Amino acid sequence: MQLDTAKTYRDIEARHILRPLLAVLQQAGIASANSDARCMLGLVLGRDDPVLPHEIIGIWRPDHHRQLEAYCQRRRTGEPISRMRGWREFWSMRFDVSSATLDPRPDSETLVAAATRWARHHRPAARMLDLGTGTGCLLLACLAELPHASGIGIDISEDAVKVAAANAARHGLGGRVQFGHSDFAADLAMHGQFDLILSNPPYIPSSDIDMLDADVRHFDPLAALDGGVDGLDCWRILCPQMAILLADRGAAFVEIGAGQSKAVDMLGAASKLRVVDSFADLSGQKRCLQFQKEI
Repeated sequence: MQLDTAKTYRDIEARHILRPLLAVLQQAGIASANSDARCMLGLVLGRDDPVLPHEIIGIWRPDHHRQLEAYCQRRRTGEPISRMRGWREFWSMRFDVSSATLDPRPDSETLVAAATRWARHHRPAARMLDLGTGTGCLLLACLAELPHASGIGIDISEDAVKVAAANAARHGLGGRVQFGHSDFAADLAMHGQFDLILSNPPYIPSSDIDMLDADVRHFDPLAALDGGVDGLDCWRILCPQMAILLADRGAAFVEIGAGQSKAVDMLGAASKLRVVDSFADLSGQKRCLQFQKEI
């Protein structure tokens, strides 16, 4: 069935709209074309969930078609679905995103799983710190799993801090968390020490930025990606900070880039932080390190 884009249809099956959209996305080389097409159709219809091919669309108007074409063009340029709809799911929670925040990604759930497992056994009422909080996804996911814990998240971007605070309110966690505008190098001693520190800092070498996928390269904030010439600039600041802010017998869980484990381990050791465990993501890549202070 070929749709007349100037005609209004009633009770049309979604597959008649999805089929040509899917073909365009596949031709553009988009690996997630199938799910993206269903999500974009949902957006046009004012829904948060993807539309399945067998569903019946009550009314399909020419303005719906124009809006879908606009979404399709945006996706072909690399813009991810999360940026179109303004949120992304992480740890089965919805997090608003903005141009000031990284898109939460499944690999980072490795850190949440490791941190919450440790806290349940050692510090169920942990006082937590998230350095470079972005959307707040790491800290808020941990708080959702640890009902007696509390936390502070800081970010160099004031806009990111606002997004994180809004996400906390959305999930009813505002009473157990505070967000502040600061950077890694600031004096944070006024906040005291923390049982659990989290961080997913910028760790990509500057020369690798241009090789990232378009959805990352063009739509994630550069400041949250670029780790300097060797990708380790943030760790040279972060490790001494964690050594000061981490309580004795506390733990820090940090996300690292590919092949950075040994270098980050050495930088931690220079600040008397010891790697006691590491955790791989779903692809088998070492994604998270656990630090403790040498006492």
